[in-house]
Amino acid sequence: MRIEFTDYPNIIRLNPNIPYKTRGNAAVALRVQIPSSSYDRIRETVLTLVEDNSRLGDEGTDPAVVLLPGQPTASIQRLSRKALIDIVPLREAVRALRDSNASAVCYGSGIGLVGALAAVGQMLLGDHTYELIAYRRRGNCGRPRLVDENSVKRMDQATSPETFNNYDSHNKRSLIAPHGPDPVLVGVRGENPEAVVRAYQLLTITEPVERWVIFRTNHGTNAHMESTKLNGPVRSNRPVRLKGIILDRPKRIAGGHVFFTLGYRHGSVQCAAFEPTGRFREVVAKLAPGDEVTVFGGAKAREPNRPPTVNLENLTIEHLSSDMVIENPLCPRCGKHMKSAGHGQGFRCGRCGVFAPNALKRVVAKARPIRPGLYLPDKKAHRHLTKPLSRYGFEKRMWNGDPLLQIWHGP
Repeated sequence: MRIEFTDYPNIIRLNPNIPYKTRGNAAVALRVQIPSSSYDRIRETVLTLVEDNSRLGDEGTDPAVVLLPGQPTASIQRLSRKALIDIVPLREAVRALRDSNASAVCYGSGIGLVGALAAVGQMLLGDHTYELIAYRRRGNCGRPRLVDENSVKRMDQATSPETFNNYDSHNKRSLIAPHGPDPVLVGVRGENPEAVVRAYQLLTITEPVERWVIFRTNHGTNAHMESTKLNGPVRSNRPVRLKGIILDRPKRIAGGHVFFTLGYRHGSVQCAAFEPTGRFREVVAKLAPGDEVTVFGGAKAREPNRPPTVNLENLTIEHLSSDMVIENPLCPRCGKHMKSAGHGQGFRCGRCGVFAPNALKRVVAKARPIRPGLYLPDKKAHRHLTKPLSRYGFEKRMWNGDPLLQIWHGP
């Protein structure tokens, strides 16, 4: 039986705000060319692999397999686009399945059908990136990963910007290895297949690698942001993109989170930069009433019967207002701010004693420590879909169906 892959395996990240998602809300599509006589055998092989490697019966384990001969239908493509930015009901996925010549097998609640169809329908014809994922042996799952962090740092320095979000130099933290009991050992992200292979070869890994494979993906593309309408409705568990004016001074609360109110075309909404975003919070804290900004993030309902809060993923300062403050007058002799001598009694300099009975407070423009531009959280807080700064201006316009590397998986 001859099977020819027509594309690298695809990892498709979907709406990251879904409350019942897997950790990265991902689905995988394999696009292969096969003899029609092999269809049933491949179907049974895939289902056996899913059943043998899934914890069927566990709460939240709801895998699904979709097999689609030919290209995705218009209804499946629409569902795929919607799954990036919205909540897709299972019944809608069932309708899209019925409108096509695809077949599906679902386990558990069946909700996995949404992700499986969305992966099949997303062909990654525009911007895309690559990720090389290495997997652990099953017996090592749950143990600490034996990846030398210094080698990750060196790899990042040697291959950036062809690779991205592999090391957070500010927080001195490796980003390529998850921390849970899953079988992923490392995932190296980059702009092309050659770059991720070269980067992987620079790593020092001191535990056995079961296998590795290159995926083509929408990681780091802002696919959810690009599909979100500017100043559209703010609905819980969906991404939002809003352009408006800061209405109040940002407030920092216990835990280091920073909040402000944004006024936009359809009203106002609370926006938040949470503690894991790192230095991004300091930029947000320096905003002032009247600043014009565009924000992007996920809307989360924090309390029942209250509007959702926008959890910021990035922020563009469009225009800074003149942040005006009222100050005491300056001493004409030494230049120090004077102190009030009492209500209606003028001002006196505490340094040289000059008394100015007719001096008045003055309104001055406060110097702004921030500048217009795009700001993102620290790398450690990026979501899978978040486009890092290094990718801006280097997006891919299309995919030409380039041939796969001669060696794109192993062993």
